[in-house]
Amino acid sequence: MVRWRARWTGGLAALLLMTACGATPAPAAVDEPVAPVQLRTAALTTPATCSAGFVPHALEHTTRSGAQVAAVYESNGAGVALGDLDGDGRDEVVLANLAGDASLLWNRGALRFARQALPVTQARAVAVVDVDADGRSDLVFTRRFEKPLWLRNTGLPGDARFSAQPLPDVNNTFYSMAWADLDDDGDLDLVAASYDAEQLKHQGQIFTQRGGIGVFVYWREGATFRAERLATAAEALAIALVDLDGDRRRDIWVGNDFNVRDQIWLRAGAGWRAGLPLDSMTENTMSLDWGDVDNDGQFEIFASDMKPVDKDVATMARWLPMMKKMTRPLTSDDPQHAENTLQIRGGDGRWRDQAYERRVDSSGWSWSAKFGDLDADGSLDLLVVNGMIAAGLFDHLPGAELVEPNMAFRNRGDGSFVVAHDWRLGSTASGRGMSMGDLDGDGDLDVVVNNLESPAMLFENQVCGTRHLTVAPRMPGSANPLAVGARLTLRLTDATLVRDVRSISGYLSGDPAAVHFGLPPGAVIETLRIDWPDGRVSVLRDLVPGQHLHVAVTS
Repeated sequence: MVRWRARWTGGLAALLLMTACGATPAPAAVDEPVAPVQLRTAALTTPATCSAGFVPHALEHTTRSGAQVAAVYESNGAGVALGDLDGDGRDEVVLANLAGDASLLWNRGALRFARQALPVTQARAVAVVDVDADGRSDLVFTRRFEKPLWLRNTGLPGDARFSAQPLPDVNNTFYSMAWADLDDDGDLDLVAASYDAEQLKHQGQIFTQRGGIGVFVYWREGATFRAERLATAAEALAIALVDLDGDRRRDIWVGNDFNVRDQIWLRAGAGWRAGLPLDSMTENTMSLDWGDVDNDGQFEIFASDMKPVDKDVATMARWLPMMKKMTRPLTSDDPQHAENTLQIRGGDGRWRDQAYERRVDSSGWSWSAKFGDLDADGSLDLLVVNGMIAAGLFDHLPGAELVEPNMAFRNRGDGSFVVAHDWRLGSTASGRGMSMGDLDGDGDLDVVVNNLESPAMLFENQVCGTRHLTVAPRMPGSANPLAVGARLTLRLTDATLVRDVRSISGYLSGDPAAVHFGLPPGAVIETLRIDWPDGRVSVLRDLVPGQHLHVAVTS
């Protein structure tokens, strides 16, 4: 049920990364384990056009609900992932689908794509991850009423082929997922969670009689996974694997829909400790992402929810009938509120919501929300995709569709935000999944949105006068070749920027295994520090803007 706060109503792979003249291990801090690296640099292309904003391109994919008008749960749409599947250095686009095949759009360069239909239907989340650690990136999909599907990449470099199979001993139906090395043993573990409301509608009381599903950690053990159940119930639309208590170990944040409170587990020794009480949290958590928005070296966490941006008569006429159906009574001990939250960790270790103060508390009926330096000024911006089509909820509107624009928020440089209308990202095509990455090799962040009942869109970044550095850290020969969990710190003359490598974030959407840094005008790079997932550290110097770096750690 929905409520709003009263205030708003007022090895070999390593050799491939060597430069033609050889590679020199970068220096590292002497008091930490040193990880020598082999480095290959490539120049970023110069943008052919500068138009001060983003240019939309329709993609050859449309996610369908399978009904004339999408019903509840079908209306949730599907995700998108970016990643290099054929080893040519360009990220492909993978789009999940409900009533139809998923799409793999092979990146041929210059924003040209060749579609390959993937026989995966009823798909929700998608991630590009090297499941079997063979150096070839695979695809993993969660599906509405079936176990996750692993499309194992069995091809050679430049010739990706896929074999469909289940994940070993992952025997439940899940909605959301995320991957990271949670036990520091070098391989990737899986966290997955269910969306019980949809399962209950599909299976009826049989679902609860069988014990439900909930939240699981699947520990990688050799060629299989060992299940650990953390919760017996969930309404999980999003999962974030990020350090929440400052111990440099990844914790688990499960974002739940409806009035089910988010679930948080902190890593404690070899087990888990439920905790991290929040003074305020979203009521209907649609998306989770993290990033250092104020460049203080700590990640902040953004959760999206449903709250109209404008409060004029026309807007409220569209929202109020739905609100009357879903609003529930307020209670003094419930920290949930139907609005976005921006959680910021204070010096006392507590997390507090500052979304209202930083002007990102409302963005519409919001789905995937992600941080990215869209204008390359050194500060992370925020993009939120919006829209809803649902029979039963919006029957008072044409086509039962709440039409709202996506919302782009420009970082003012201090961690507060202002709406960036001039970027032209305000599509009204009913977005769901969304991811960011450099798809044309010019160094800036392009955006891909998987819409519902409308063609997916690629938004080409043509913001003018930008400077970039992109970094692809790799751990060839390890059980985590894409270095998921690596933390990168770029020290400039007057700022320090922190980013990390993750498998999935936002809403059901996989992230590329490369890190993007926008560089403020006149900034000079001093060092790039990489904290590898295995605890080692590398420090690179003498870097210049306008490069794409392939950094492979050596044993």
